Amino acid sequence: MVFSEEELTKIFRVYKTVVQMINDRNYVVPDSDLTMSKQDFKSKFGEHVKREDLVIKASNRVKSSDQIYVFFCDDAKVSVKVVRSFFNRMADDKVGRGIIVCQTQLTGPARNALSEISSSKHQLEIFLEEELLVNVTHHELVPEHQVLTDNEKKALLQKYTVKETQLPRILMTDPVARYFGLKRGQVVRIIRKSETAGRYVTYRFVV
Repeated sequence: MVFSEEELTKIFRVYKTVVQMINDRNYVVPDSDLTMSKQDFKSKFGEHVKREDLVIKASNRVKSSDQIYVFFCDDAKVSVKVVRSFFNRMADDKVGRGIIVCQTQLTGPARNALSEISSSKHQLEIFLEEELLVNVTHHELVPEHQVLTDNEKKALLQKYTVKETQLPRILMTDPVARYFGLKRGQVVRIIRKSETAGRYVTYRFVV
C-alpha cells in the first residue's frame, strides 16, 4: 500500500511515541529508534511500509525474561482472529505483555475475546493510533511521573507509616497511567515544579 506523505507522517509519529513509551517502561530499545527522524523511518521500513512490519519486541532492562510485544494492525477493523493471532504469538514466544496499536476501536467480539484471553500470565493493552500521535508525558502541563519499584513502595509506606490505600489515587485509565502500563496496586511518584520549593513531590496509588 502506498501512503500519502500525511499518512506516512502519522504512522511515523505513532511509532516514535510507542518507542518512547516502551523505553519509559524500562524496556530496551535501540538508541537509533529513539533518535529516529522521519527520513530514518522511511529508510528502515520503506515508503510502502506495512503496519504489520513495525512490530516491536523488547526485554526489560532489569529482568530480561520480562518481555513485551507491540503489534500494529494493518486492518482498519481488528477482528477476533487478529486478536487471537497476536495472543498466540505472545504465548509461543513466552512473552507476557503485549500492546496492540489499532486504527479504530475494537469490534465487540474482538473486545470480548481480549477479555477472555487476558490472564495473569499474558496481558494485552489496546491503544488507538490517534492516542499516540503525541507523547502525553511531553506535554508542558503534565508533571514528571516515576513508577516506584516494590522496594521503593515499601520504604515509602514505612517512612510515612501509612497504608497504600491511604495515598491519593490515580486511575488505571488515566492517560499517563496507561502510557506507563501501570497496574493496580502500584505507586507512582509525581514531581511538579514549585515556585517556592523548587519542586513538589506527591504519590499516587493505582486503582
